[in-house]
Amino acid sequence: MGRLRVIGIEAEAAMRAATSGINTHRGAIFGMGLLCAAAGARASGVVADDLSLGAIVAERWGHDILDGPILLHSHGDRARRRFGAGGARLEAAEGFPTVYRVGLPALRDAIRARPDDPEAARVQTCFALIAVLDDTNLLHRGGPDGLLYAKQLAQDFLDDGGIRAPQWKRRAALIHRQFRDRWLSPGGSADLLAMTLFVDVHERREI
Repeated sequence: MGRLRVIGIEAEAAMRAATSGINTHRGAIFGMGLLCAAAGARASGVVADDLSLGAIVAERWGHDILDGPILLHSHGDRARRRFGAGGARLEAAEGFPTVYRVGLPALRDAIRARPDDPEAARVQTCFALIAVLDDTNLLHRGGPDGLLYAKQLAQDFLDDGGIRAPQWKRRAALIHRQFRDRWLSPGGSADLLAMTLFVDVHERREI
């Protein structure tokens, strides 16, 4: 875990250098870094090849993740402490349950619905994640009311048919504008979407 933290810090420094100091994807660096390490461990035979990437993360590094240093100036950690949300740390320590229970089923169902439209599948999956995740970035931006507002819009999109509905792109774009007008950014859900896509590629044999 010590070496993984060094790699993560280096990746975050590279991100900030490229974005003039703006934190665009610290959560993705954290989660994707762990999943990449798990994929490497599995490919090299360090762990059993029938373990999911999430299970590898939980078994090998779950304790260290929870006992690791707290980022006191992180928006996500501030929101986690203030509102009692689980956050990225708990999600990772538990083996990314939201990816496996929500992200992957939503993605694979959407791929079956629109096999020739990967954008549609990703949009559907993103809304499925927003609808259930206590996204600390949404909590930071909008508090509990902002989180509930975002979840409800996402669930309404899904309940109305999602990508199976006519004019779904127009509906998705409207929700985007509604988020923007309230300065809401579902960054945690976006991070989990990236992780879902990564896990799907590495674990297709389990379908």
